[in-house]
Amino acid sequence: MDREETLKKLVVYYSFEGNTKYVAETIAETTGADLLELKLEKEISSKGAMKYFWGGAQVLMKKKPNLRALDKNPQEYDIIFIGTPVWAWTFAPPLNTFFSNVKLKGKKIALFSCNRGQNGKTFRNMKTELENNDIVGTIDFFDPLLNNKEENRTKTKNWAQEIVSSI
Repeated sequence: MDREETLKKLVVYYSFEGNTKYVAETIAETTGADLLELKLEKEISSKGAMKYFWGGAQVLMKKKPNLRALDKNPQEYDIIFIGTPVWAWTFAPPLNTFFSNVKLKGKKIALFSCNRGQNGKTFRNMKTELENNDIVGTIDFFDPLLNNKEENRTKTKNWAQEIVSSI
């Protein structure tokens, strides 16, 4: 058995409209990783333009919404992919809660995001939260479900394989 097969891999993600979920599921399928979706105790129901106002306000106030209990322990994994939609040029508030509650240290971590404009400071801010870890790669996607879905699937697979084979 080679090293790639013995690595325990996890994809942790929050998805609001399905884009980040699409990328997360593709990574898991490609690498044989387990999935850990961050789910809110009280789901967000904002629609239309209000969701952007609401989401931006949550980011600016550095909210840490309550998450449902995690069904996987990230501490048990060798490599962790962490994904988020971009809200107000950074990661979504459920990741605030995750970073606050799960103190990762000494892990190999790859970051991915989905946006509709710019990635902004998303990766820089995530790296700050994960400072005691080895960030082994980053990638962002522009609205992957609506823009070249299959091309984004291939891009995701290639990136995930590259990350795992480099460990």
